[in-house]
Amino acid sequence: MGEVKEKELFVNPYVIQMDKFAGSLKHLSETFLGLEKSRRTLTGEEIDEMFAAVSEKVCGGCERKSLCLGEGRDRTRQMVYEIMAAAEEYGAELNVELKRKLQKKCILAPRFLRETLEVFQAEKQKIVWSRKMVMNREGCAASMNAFADLVQHAARELDAGICMDEHLQKKVKNQLKRRGLKLLSSVFFMTKQGRYEVHLTVRAPKGQCVASKEAAEALSACLGRKMLLVKGECPVVTENYGTLVFMEGPGFQTIQGVAKIGKGCQKISGDTFAMTQLPGGKEGVVLSDGMGSGEHAFQESAMVVEMLEELLEAGFPPQTAVQMMNTALVAGREELCFSTVDMCIFDLYQGSCELMKAGASTTFIRSSAGVEKISSATLPVGVLQELEIQRTSRQLGDGDFVIMVTDGVLDALPVGNQEAMLSALIGGSSINNPGELAHYLLEQVLEMSGEVPADDMTVLAVGIWKV
Repeated sequence: MGEVKEKELFVNPYVIQMDKFAGSLKHLSETFLGLEKSRRTLTGEEIDEMFAAVSEKVCGGCERKSLCLGEGRDRTRQMVYEIMAAAEEYGAELNVELKRKLQKKCILAPRFLRETLEVFQAEKQKIVWSRKMVMNREGCAASMNAFADLVQHAARELDAGICMDEHLQKKVKNQLKRRGLKLLSSVFFMTKQGRYEVHLTVRAPKGQCVASKEAAEALSACLGRKMLLVKGECPVVTENYGTLVFMEGPGFQTIQGVAKIGKGCQKISGDTFAMTQLPGGKEGVVLSDGMGSGEHAFQESAMVVEMLEELLEAGFPPQTAVQMMNTALVAGREELCFSTVDMCIFDLYQGSCELMKAGASTTFIRSSAGVEKISSATLPVGVLQELEIQRTSRQLGDGDFVIMVTDGVLDALPVGNQEAMLSALIGGSSINNPGELAHYLLEQVLEMSGEVPADDMTVLAVGIWKV
């Protein structure tokens, strides 16, 4: 913070405070990472404690106690170590040779063996739990670090993007007045890509209402750019002051269509999808295939999609959102439950898309140049703490399509030619309606398989066009 202030990179007190928050989060993350590290073996001290516990339980009333725990103590301790080493390799059954060796040296061999194994398994369980706690802690630290970076980045972008132009503000105020709107305050932002975002606090005359699109038209006239009311903002201005947010209009738009069927033609499918508008003129499409099928698979995939949708709409970068969600799934439960993540983020200003996959099936892009296949060999979310995400970016053209499918669609086609056959179906179709294209592809796959669906099947088609 001292260096930042010295260089006067920003002076906004709110930005400085946000930077302090981020610094505290990073410090907490470093503290988490500096705690006890994960371990996989027992220490000599722990083995001694285990030996003492076994000898106390078994040898207390034995007539050979003084011999085994006196001059033969080292040999007895070595026997305990050998039992534990064999249990690690062979399990509780051990091997015949070790059992015979134990029977020769101990008159209470069965009990000695049982107690040693019980104590050993208890200590091993402690190590397992300790390792899991360390993994969860490291996952939380990574999430906090990512969140701190996001806070810092957002604060700096906010500070750098604020535009101060008194002439423009007066011009907007006059334009709004002509449309019957009174301006209380205005804030102009300029994004890194050179696009306007404007916040206007306005009200209509007493007892009247004015459509918010009037304010959008006033802004467009002043800025010389097409300004649109952001989705979710109030469409009507009342006599009470309220703040409206406007964004510069994008050059592209998308339309989505979906077709799906459950395993065995069931009504409930384990596949879940979502299509949502994101900050900065972007749209997100998420498709998830839950483990198995039916109600349980649906609950798993629906939870993944809802969490991702919430994080993305809040402004988290897509990769950070997936990583944070994976950490929550791995740290939050004992049983192994996983779901695939197939995500496509469309930039409606650039006409591009970014694909992110975690265990997801192949995605197809249909353009005038043909059909491109984008495959992935990554694991689903909820399996490992360190998640690998495949990222692919593509520039799209007017009328291009992105087709996302779940495993059930490809698995229904003949083995060895699955991707090629689906690619041929996509390339051979001239359908330009996303909903019709999705249903056509699913119907063709079902017809070619000639069987009742052996898994949940979903086809999601997204077309992009210039405005």
